Amino acid sequence: MCGIVGVVGQANVNQEIYDSLLLLQHRGQDSTGIATAEPNGVFHLFKAKGQVREAFRTRDMRALLGTIGLGHVRYATKGTASSEEEAQPFYVNAPYGIVLVHNGNLTNTRELTQELFHTDRRHLNTSSDTELLVNVLANELQASISGLDLDPAQIFQAVTRVHERVEGSYAAIALIAGYGLLAFRDPFGIRPLILGTRRTEDGRYEWVVTSESLVLENGGFEVVRDVEPGEAVFIDLEGRLHTQQCAADPKLIPCSFEYVYLARPDSVMNGISVYEARLRMGDRLADTIAKYTPKGTIDVVMPIPDSSRPAAMQVARKLGIEYREGFYKNRYIGRTFIMPGQAVRKKSVRQKLNAMSSEFKGKNVLLIDDSIVRGTTSKEIIQMARDAGAKSVTFASAAPPVRYPHVYGINMPSRHELVAHGRTIPEIAEELGADYMVYQEIDDLKAAILEGAPDVEDLDMSCFDGRYITGTVTDEYLAWVEGTQES
Repeated sequence: MCGIVGVVGQANVNQEIYDSLLLLQHRGQDSTGIATAEPNGVFHLFKAKGQVREAFRTRDMRALLGTIGLGHVRYATKGTASSEEEAQPFYVNAPYGIVLVHNGNLTNTRELTQELFHTDRRHLNTSSDTELLVNVLANELQASISGLDLDPAQIFQAVTRVHERVEGSYAAIALIAGYGLLAFRDPFGIRPLILGTRRTEDGRYEWVVTSESLVLENGGFEVVRDVEPGEAVFIDLEGRLHTQQCAADPKLIPCSFEYVYLARPDSVMNGISVYEARLRMGDRLADTIAKYTPKGTIDVVMPIPDSSRPAAMQVARKLGIEYREGFYKNRYIGRTFIMPGQAVRKKSVRQKLNAMSSEFKGKNVLLIDDSIVRGTTSKEIIQMARDAGAKSVTFASAAPPVRYPHVYGINMPSRHELVAHGRTIPEIAEELGADYMVYQEIDDLKAAILEGAPDVEDLDMSCFDGRYITGTVTDEYLAWVEGTQES
């Protein structure tokens, strides 16, 4: 999971990109980077470890000149989280010069690495699949050039061949030196990408393409539409928009985990309001809680802040039980799910949350979380509730049990790390220390997200049901991923 943004403006875009990355910070805190391009094709690039506010200094921003640019915030799913070399954007100097950012996860990296070295004669310097992607794009762009100048048709032809070679999930934005900005999305639309525009006072158009719609709203851009699965969007240096479908059989099957956890609630993705989807998750979860929890065992409903709050409010309303805020959140600590390593996650929970004893003492508490992945955070939170005086703790998840690895851009690579893998729900409750455990039903989650979105017929729910929508994820591949993560 990462956040990406590209801007085509009429003045320097460095501040616009920086402000956008602040809004996308929730999508990754490992590293960040910005690249800009001047009309003469000169690139300026800066990237560093850490969050946006701590990474960029005034001198760095002043050096990022250009009316076109892109930016990235990273949370590592491939490569090394602590390595600055793995930070995006990635650059190749031929043809023309290309800088690229990517949100997603490629699933045929072994094959692509061999092809690039032996067939395409391209050298890779990191284990990042983003470096793979920019080199595949560069190679196919080189093969598409038929004259002195590069035109949109040649660019779209290159993207078509990228789709034919690359497997997995990818929303990507690239700068092509001297020509413009290119954005494209995988043929299943797994990761989000949205296009917006605004008019300057002199009537010219500026453009933005990014991971979440809140960036458009904050910057005064009008939503044009989501980039379609398999589609490529090219904006030239004059601000002209060119688009083309570049996939043979595109299907919109977005990632369900965007709506459960990843996206900010004030975003709209694929026509679906994230906030409203989470409210509907709460409505359906309430029915399941009523079905499996004995009456009289819940006095108050509490969310684990922040992303579970909409669901918890709806659970309390529908069950007719008092809603209370029992945890205070330190907003200067990163998201624990994103933090690498079990020990770091466990330590960070008590730094991030503080249980207010007055809300817990002597009460039967129902805690609502958006999801339970490894269980490390949940176990600590349940113990915090008991230490604060809770009489009993019922724990409910607005998402179903995460039983399978997520290979499309979320850091869930190993089945053995997942608390629900190989366990029944009562066994999970015992492992986490809860009196009762309730999970959202798979069909209920799907219905809650898809309600009111006629253009979306299916979702990637592979981490819940084990169905990998690209059709190219095998047991051998999953075992290989687990082996690389554990080595």
